[in-house]
Amino acid sequence: MTFAPAYHVLAKPTGPICNLDCEYCFFLSKEMLYPGDRFRMADELLETYLRQLLESHLTPEVTVAWQGGEPTMMGLDFFKRSVELVEQLRRPHQRISYSIQTNGVLIDESWAGFFKENNVLVGVSVDGPRALHDAYRVDKRGEGSFDRVMAGYEHLRAADVDVNVLCTVNAANQDHPLDVYRFFRDEMGVKFVQFIPVVERTTQTLLPLANLGWSSANKEKRPLYVQQGDLVTERSVAPEAFGRFLTTIFDEWSRTDIGEMYVQHFDAALANWYGEPAGVCVFSETCGSAVALEHNGDVYSCDHFVEPDYLLGNITETPLGELVRSDRQMRFGQDKLDRLPEFCRTCKVRFACHGGCPKNRFTQTPDGEDGLNYLCGGYKVFFNHIDESMRIMCDLLREDRAPSELPDVLAAREAALYKDAKRNEPCPCGSGTKYKKCHGGPVTPAASPVAL
Repeated sequence: MTFAPAYHVLAKPTGPICNLDCEYCFFLSKEMLYPGDRFRMADELLETYLRQLLESHLTPEVTVAWQGGEPTMMGLDFFKRSVELVEQLRRPHQRISYSIQTNGVLIDESWAGFFKENNVLVGVSVDGPRALHDAYRVDKRGEGSFDRVMAGYEHLRAADVDVNVLCTVNAANQDHPLDVYRFFRDEMGVKFVQFIPVVERTTQTLLPLANLGWSSANKEKRPLYVQQGDLVTERSVAPEAFGRFLTTIFDEWSRTDIGEMYVQHFDAALANWYGEPAGVCVFSETCGSAVALEHNGDVYSCDHFVEPDYLLGNITETPLGELVRSDRQMRFGQDKLDRLPEFCRTCKVRFACHGGCPKNRFTQTPDGEDGLNYLCGGYKVFFNHIDESMRIMCDLLREDRAPSELPDVLAAREAALYKDAKRNEPCPCGSGTKYKKCHGGPVTPAASPVAL
């Protein structure tokens, strides 16, 4: 048995099979990897997986994480068996945490009760208010899923289950950041949010087919999604729009919600500014500690690289711990650093970005070097925008004060800056405009929110 330090497995008991048909979900095409398969994890494989997961961890904390496709399609009994097996197989002093990523459609009172009883962190996929969510998150008939997702979420809320919303940022919602954020905060009442940029990579040849989407409606035409090409689909988020999306939400969050709402991008950024591990592979120097386990025991280097070139092996033939610590997987993770373009190595926000996810490194730097992240422009907008706030929050932490004091610190700085400003002299902000026409002028009313 090979013992491995902390690592993460996204286990997919139904493979790519899902009861929704989201247009941007390239994982639906992974059916093509296993033609004719039933896509259900067998009980024997479940036990093999959990045994190897628990035995191979050196650290006392182990996370059992389920994803898909849609994992709830396995039925509640499958997950009850999982918990029972973990209790039988865990070593003394091992602390187990459970998580599941779901579209929420099948969640009812029984599911919610099970999640609460076993302290399962439930990630629910929601793309914002109804119109934005239903733009791409549809069922097999092409109908929006919003009402069914919200019904499932209400069961979770009623049972006081820990919920983390996963929101993709795409062409439909990229220009509505506050509508999205305020919906999560004010209407859903969630406290934890992840924003995942939709970047559907493709080639010139496959672009027309990719633009049709990955849903079952295009099953006969869609290609197998692999990480190749230097183009993106029309559903993909635009780099600069993604940067604006994050900065707009950050400005709202930093004024009113620090310590109340937890946004993964902001937490990771603060960690990097503070010199601590980001806690998320995208913004870490290397990656490779999170693998994907398919329904049949196949292990892939990453959830975003479930394709033949990144198949590490099968746990029925090679123990999970050996696959995770294999030279091949170590090289996969180290390549994130080693293949970073020189343009990125000298970038002033490299410490916060680390080149982003390797799956998105398919554009060229200004001097023609391959490997620049498609989202680079947006990341620069975001990281440069939050720099002052991050530095202040780091100072507050070093003084054993709460980051939520940021608005007070900024207000005091601004008051001091404009205290002696003269109306007809240049504004102290450095804009070059007279103070009376800049920060000393009338306050412009806030724009009305977009009707959705």
